[in-house]
Amino acid sequence: MHHDCSFLDGLDLEGSVSRGSSDRRNHASDFGTRKGQAVEPDAVAFPESTADVSAILAAANERGVPVTPYAAGTGLEANATPVQGGISLDMTRMDAILEIRPDDLQIDVEPGVIGEAVNEAVAGRGLFFPPLPSSGSISTIGGMIATDASGQQTVKYGEVADWVLELEVVRADGTVLTVGSKAAKTSSGYNLLNLVIGSEGTLGVVTRATLQLAGRPEQIKGGRAVFPTLEDATEAISDVITSGVDVAKLELIDERTARMVNAYADVELPERPMTFVEFHANHGIDEEIDFYRAIVEAHDVAEFAIASGDEMAELWRAREEIAYASEEYDPDREMEGSGDVTVPIGRYPEMIAAVQSVAESYDLFIPCFGHAGDGNLHYGVFADHGDPEEVERARAAHAEIVDRAIELGGTATGEHGIGVGKRKFLEREHGAAGVETMRAVKETLDPNGILNPGKVLPDADGQASASATDGGTKGRTNRK
Repeated sequence: MHHDCSFLDGLDLEGSVSRGSSDRRNHASDFGTRKGQAVEPDAVAFPESTADVSAILAAANERGVPVTPYAAGTGLEANATPVQGGISLDMTRMDAILEIRPDDLQIDVEPGVIGEAVNEAVAGRGLFFPPLPSSGSISTIGGMIATDASGQQTVKYGEVADWVLELEVVRADGTVLTVGSKAAKTSSGYNLLNLVIGSEGTLGVVTRATLQLAGRPEQIKGGRAVFPTLEDATEAISDVITSGVDVAKLELIDERTARMVNAYADVELPERPMTFVEFHANHGIDEEIDFYRAIVEAHDVAEFAIASGDEMAELWRAREEIAYASEEYDPDREMEGSGDVTVPIGRYPEMIAAVQSVAESYDLFIPCFGHAGDGNLHYGVFADHGDPEEVERARAAHAEIVDRAIELGGTATGEHGIGVGKRKFLEREHGAAGVETMRAVKETLDPNGILNPGKVLPDADGQASASATDGGTKGRTNRK
């Protein structure tokens, strides 16, 4: 679907506009776009100010031209793919750190700032931004806000939404508004802040963010525990959290994932289920570690090691290699689905068991890992894309796993967002009335449907379009 974007040439912009084939091709997909589903925009706009974003949206809205926000392209649900063409709004030039207020524990940034740049800017003041995802070194603050991202430290610090205080947002018609407050709390009016967070660019475009910061912990230690069975590992995780152990990170990998990492990296992991843990404290860290140790020992832990500094980093290195290992493990197979379901922590063992059952019944390789401390499970459903029957089995398996998570009181997506591929699960999770309410909000704020169309909400008939069915990736994986 092509759109005439020549009107962009008449706008008085600080930034620029490109119709070059290279720029259009580079904005046709993100990490989560399935093979054959890339769509080149008709133009790529590079705004450099809120005024630029406002002018572009107002002009596009008058003409009914779609606008899809784009940043680092690291999303895993094709969130930034311009499925209906039009304009790809590349926010990466709006990458300024505007103000740091250490006395308020706050920082103001533009959306194109890379996550780790925030930590670098405040490190000298003994501060950090706790909810960064593992991809914080390659993803932008705007993208994290758009998907309500989270990462390994969510179990202690919460998700990105918990650390966003105020946003400047441009609506589809170019109107600029501020949502939220720089105050620590507010009961003033509707909570528009959390309406924008996680909306994946379908309700407005963020042009400034005020983020809460925290003091860096004085004590950090971590390590890993190896278990005889996956059941032992998952039950230990549930017990650790429900017992109130103060962990900052609590990650799981199963034996399949350990096998992948061993094949890729220069490590010699026992090919058994294991958890990775990290503790943050200003005092009393060893007491918390002892509390953790007592719980895992009650679950027949086979190996247990805790360290700090470089030694801790070496213990954790295998966890950090998973994304790359999964790309290289089997050259004949790619991930058909990149899962990020999340369930209540007490149901986590059931969720893991369900994935194992699905893998066996569909005869597929489905390694599991994830941010287990908050009930978040990542998994990859691998399939030979030269075998249509195996691909169909993989898609069915992926859907069954998501359905099971919802049955357990969980969600289809804990941090990647709905994007294109998970639209079909929205009504299953939220009910018809929930989706109808979301659609009413969308139609009110974006009546012409120009903002990131084809994402989040299912089509009016309740089904995802043919290009949107079944989540999958084009062989690349984000660092979770």
